[in-house]
Amino acid sequence: MRRNYLFWGSVLILLSALFLLKALGITDDVWGYFWLLAMGLLGVWFIIRAIWRPKGEEGEQVAIELKGAQQASLRLKHGAGRMTIGCGAGAGQLLSGTFSYGLDYKTKMVGDKLEVRMRSASHFGPFIGEGYDWHLNLTRDIPLSLSINSGASESRIDLSELRVPYLKLETGASSTSLTMPAAGGNTLAEINAGVASVDVRVPEGVAARIRIKEGLSARSINSARFPRLEGNIYQSPDYDQAANRVELNIEAGVGSISIQ
Repeated sequence: MRRNYLFWGSVLILLSALFLLKALGITDDVWGYFWLLAMGLLGVWFIIRAIWRPKGEEGEQVAIELKGAQQASLRLKHGAGRMTIGCGAGAGQLLSGTFSYGLDYKTKMVGDKLEVRMRSASHFGPFIGEGYDWHLNLTRDIPLSLSINSGASESRIDLSELRVPYLKLETGASSTSLTMPAAGGNTLAEINAGVASVDVRVPEGVAARIRIKEGLSARSINSARFPRLEGNIYQSPDYDQAANRVELNIEAGVGSISIQ
């Protein structure tokens, strides 16, 4: 964030200097000189950013304790960038992770449920061509309800070792790889994707019922595991009897959907 202040501060100084030269009668072509110098400044800035990355923008370390909760709900609002979610929080922790450019979050206990809301910190944000990098490790000790909202992003979400009774994923122009829980009992997953590529893996031994509402998306569904039941509904033959199963509802715009 400090680099954003430095860059835009330099732009303002440059602009004020050119207007001062005009006021003194030294030059009249303020904007011509401004854009010429601004392009040079931008080029130098890209080089500086490539070789200089101050500590702190590498990522803020965050850990949230369970506080005795027996269940939890997480609402994650992630902007453009990269996001990975998996298992691996420490003992007594709901989650731990690294968040570039800082994180804003709130926690609240409601009965035995810990409610957490997380979003990228409010500031000027990443510079051109960059994004927010989130790396989260979640607990396997309690059931988790997840609501994830992301923009132009690349997401790798591995829930295979977690218990997730409910998942809501909303994403824009993105690429998402999602692995469902392997031994989570019943899971309801709702996915709303825009211009996106969505790759869903259902672990072996987990049954699934899949409903797809799509625009111009191409679909690839493992029909050996999930035969078409009717219309846009696919279902494992043993879905009704399965101990571990996923109900997957997908609404997609333009892109591709793969379910294996």
